[in-house]
Amino acid sequence: MQKKIPQRQCMGCRERKNKRDMIRVVRTTDGGVCLDFSGKLNGRGAYVCPDPECLKKAQKSRALERCLEVPIPQEVYDRLAKEMEAQPRG
Repeated sequence: MQKKIPQRQCMGCRERKNKRDMIRVVRTTDGGVCLDFSGKLNGRGAYVCPDPECLKKAQKSRALERCLEVPIPQEVYDRLAKEMEAQPRG
């Protein structure tokens, strides 16, 4: 029997995709915001497709800020964009 693959919704395009294919942004227990590539950090998480267009939509609509209930520093958006450029397109 095949294992169920967890699905998460992208905060940019609002599509449901495999959790492993997305980038997780976490509000940690101390209120900070960081990227979680392991998917195991404690805290509230939100997901974004590894697509710069999805990131732009999420930033423009403030979807990540609403989901995490905390302001997102520009450095986090910059790091997300840099990580997306570094990833090979599949």
